[in-house]
Amino acid sequence: MDETTRVAGRAYDDPFPRRFLTALIEAGPRLGGSPGERRAADLVAEAFDEAGADPETRPFDIRTWSRGDAELAVRLERDDRTVERSFEAIALPYSPPGDVRAPVTDVGHGTPDETDEAAVAGTVALADTASPEGESYIHRMEKYGHAVEAGAAAFVFAHHEPGQLAPTGTLRFGHEGAVPAVGVSYETGEWLREYAGESAELRLRVDATTEDGVSHNVVGTLGPDTGAGAQSDGSAASDDTEEGVLVVAHLDAHDIAEGALDNGCGITTVATAARYLADCNLGCPVWLAGVGCEETGLLGAEALADSLDPDRVRAVVNVDGAGRHRDLRALTHGSDALGELAERVVGDAGQPCHVSETPHPYSDHWPFLRTGVPSLQLHSQPASGHERGRGWGHTAADTRDKTDARTLRDHAVLTTLLVAALTHESVPRVDTDDIRETLVDAGAESGMRAAGVWPDGWD
Repeated sequence: MDETTRVAGRAYDDPFPRRFLTALIEAGPRLGGSPGERRAADLVAEAFDEAGADPETRPFDIRTWSRGDAELAVRLERDDRTVERSFEAIALPYSPPGDVRAPVTDVGHGTPDETDEAAVAGTVALADTASPEGESYIHRMEKYGHAVEAGAAAFVFAHHEPGQLAPTGTLRFGHEGAVPAVGVSYETGEWLREYAGESAELRLRVDATTEDGVSHNVVGTLGPDTGAGAQSDGSAASDDTEEGVLVVAHLDAHDIAEGALDNGCGITTVATAARYLADCNLGCPVWLAGVGCEETGLLGAEALADSLDPDRVRAVVNVDGAGRHRDLRALTHGSDALGELAERVVGDAGQPCHVSETPHPYSDHWPFLRTGVPSLQLHSQPASGHERGRGWGHTAADTRDKTDARTLRDHAVLTTLLVAALTHESVPRVDTDDIRETLVDAGAESGMRAAGVWPDGWD
């Protein structure tokens, strides 16, 4: 019996994925540094231990952001009467506290050109969550950064799809932003756009705190000489030059929802794959990591990268987005070898694989990719095609009922097969100059600079 058949057969009626995902959600809100995030780390450690990966839970220092109240109200004069309205809004993580009264300016998708043309200085910039049709994805942090650079007094992030869902998302990696910011629903955004054309005054108030705190990573090892020749920190007792494959998924989530899709499905996929990998023929160590604080700045991945020698990491498999939709999507971040491997392994398993090559810095592979480590991000793609936005993610609708047990099972199997294959194959390093040039050619540099994530050494 070949490995694909054996792993798939074991997974067919495995109750673990659903049970683990349920326990993760029941641990409570998992924003970085929260008690719920710590409980999630304990669950990951328990799963890794059951797989025989000898886990270690590692604390690291962070700046913990805590959400307070947010208030959004409009006042304008129209036809000899005063219109005063309040709207629901949620503070965006790492928003500073503040109380702003200013006109609102619509900046569309929040591109640099739209923001410059709108003249937002001294006003509240209103941007939606989508990117322009047919153009590169524009991250929330970039839109916020462009608005701040243009002199905005505050920032409003409106969902681009109906449903009364206010989006959340971090403004800056690990530290407070410059001006207060909130998320609002599509429906509220439509009202604000109308009022922007009538010179309405917007009041935006945010209560929030940022203070010293602690988050946690969980790391473990599977493979040859586990516990002797390869340790979970990437060191080795018998051979300190041996390569390994790093598998990572973030265990945190935004606090306004269950975080079932983002990234409950991803960490469930890794926890499940760990069980199957323990019974596979592995050609080198597999280092497993459940990391904290991805949503608040890749802080766990940065701490993990600091503990590893990048020259010993053969490749990173970052499971962020897998398990959500039926088809697997492989983001290869400029590595042709990883793209070919993903298409071959997934295709041999009789499944479709949608490959995307363009690199991006907004997930846990980035601290490794920017040093030249080949990075494969496992995401998923709906049957309707690539999403323009996050779908249910980063909203209160990111709940367990959106998940599918069969998809979780299938993606855990495919992740297992991909990682096992990587332990037997050499993958060329990524040329960081090529990554830099690709990002520049894609027009990503200005946005990454606005978001504060352009590497200093690339100037």
